[in-house]
Amino acid sequence: MNRKESAKPLEEKGTLASEIKAKAARKLKARRNSAKGVWFGLGMMGLIGWSVVIPTLLGALIGLWLDKRGQGNHVWTLTLLVAGLVIGCLNAWHWVVKEDKEMLESKEDKNE
Repeated sequence: MNRKESAKPLEEKGTLASEIKAKAARKLKARRNSAKGVWFGLGMMGLIGWSVVIPTLLGALIGLWLDKRGQGNHVWTLTLLVAGLVIGCLNAWHWVVKEDKEMLESKEDKNE
């Protein structure tokens, strides 16, 4: 037997071992992520809702405080309420994009 014939099974073993390792890693990841269900979805809706509500309320409260303290012609309540709403929507959009990326990556891992 020459060296080329004896080296070939070793290369196949390395490839087989790497495939087994990749499959095991995917199975472990699937087990960790299998708990995502209805409760995860409800929790995510709550997280997104609060990420919009908190900046909106903070903007309104700061605007009310400025309107009470200031003597100007500007109405800060509505302005800061809208600014808080925009910031909250951008924050919620960030969370949705992040979760969407994770879902797509997990689907790609399952397809491999």
